[in-house]
Amino acid sequence: MNTLKFLGVAAISLMMSCNKDKKPEANPNFRTDVAAVQNSGNESGTGTTSSEHSQDWYGTYEAVIPCADCPGIKTTLTLNENQSFKLEEEFLEREARNEDQGTYKWDAAGKVISLNGNTSKYNYKVGNNTLIQLDNNGEPMQGPNKNAYVFKKK
Repeated sequence: MNTLKFLGVAAISLMMSCNKDKKPEANPNFRTDVAAVQNSGNESGTGTTSSEHSQDWYGTYEAVIPCADCPGIKTTLTLNENQSFKLEEEFLEREARNEDQGTYKWDAAGKVISLNGNTSKYNYKVGNNTLIQLDNNGEPMQGPNKNAYVFKKK
């Protein structure tokens, strides 16, 4: 009986050690190649490929920006592939709106865009389905409302 138990334990141990070396099957829907990671437009800016060359940066983004004398400014920014934009700002709980359009340009690294409209001179860091509005020094906004300056793609 002890020999039978010993053989059973040995067989289980052998099967477990064989399964340890078995590699998991690849998921065809999961891309792990370097180009996919670099083209993700990550917000950390550590990728070597610019956001400008990412396939999904253009589109419409929204955020509610802080306002000194109202609950916020609902801001919609549409970026077109031809480097034109449309900006719509609606002051919440007020009867005030601002619309602007113009062009934008990419910085040399291809990670930040600068709007050039009649009234809009904003800069945004382009991330994966996000835009982060930058201050006058080219840095992300700071303070307790800093997350309000992150635009989400619709």
